[in-house]
Amino acid sequence: MAMWRRVASLSPLIRSSSSCKLAFLNQVAYRLNISELFTTEVNESPLTKKDLFISFVLGGPGSGKGTQCAKIVETFGHVHLSAGELLRRELISNSECAAMILNTIKEGKIVPSEVTVKLIQKEMESIDNHKFLIDGFPRNEENRKAFEKIIRADPDVVLFFDCPEEEMVKRVLNRNEGRVDDNKETVKKRLEVFYASHLPVINYYSQKGKLYKIEAVGTEDEIFERVRPVFAAFEHGPK
Repeated sequence: MAMWRRVASLSPLIRSSSSCKLAFLNQVAYRLNISELFTTEVNESPLTKKDLFISFVLGGPGSGKGTQCAKIVETFGHVHLSAGELLRRELISNSECAAMILNTIKEGKIVPSEVTVKLIQKEMESIDNHKFLIDGFPRNEENRKAFEKIIRADPDVVLFFDCPEEEMVKRVLNRNEGRVDDNKETVKKRLEVFYASHLPVINYYSQKGKLYKIEAVGTEDEIFERVRPVFAAFEHGPK
């Protein structure tokens, strides 16, 4: 009963039905060691009514995945979602979710995977399409597990743009986007972080037979000709 009273004291927060509030409450429940209280059945998502085709797109900074995503969208009609962009868009809004994300970042903590996935879910539900290209996600095993738990779907395709480190460093330095951290040393550190967090995800989907490794060296069109057959095969046959 004491535990229930502690949860009841959170009732002002529970009044909101926003997805980010739910993710926040899940964190609170974990800290109180009562996460089992939040295992009640979730209402059916509109996504369950769609014949979903989900693609994850992975690749280090400078691997060219953003350019190839644009070509996939143009050629095959997929909707391009960027987890990072969704977080940035939420941050500049005035939502309570934005305040929670900002406070998390200010405290030097990582935004919970559940928050990112809920933003992806909300965007997917709002779009009248069933083919989604999710760029730069999942970043780690925690992301992957949260997606499977919340969306209740596996990706059909996981693209991994495999590019030599020196080539990625050169591309990032040449694109001159004005980032203060676009120097050789920091780019290499970003690549180290990428491989450390993404390799378990890449290996997981490789073992499940869902990974398509794309050699990301050559012109944009040459690389796309390696990507095209992956999606063309699904367009002309059953999932």
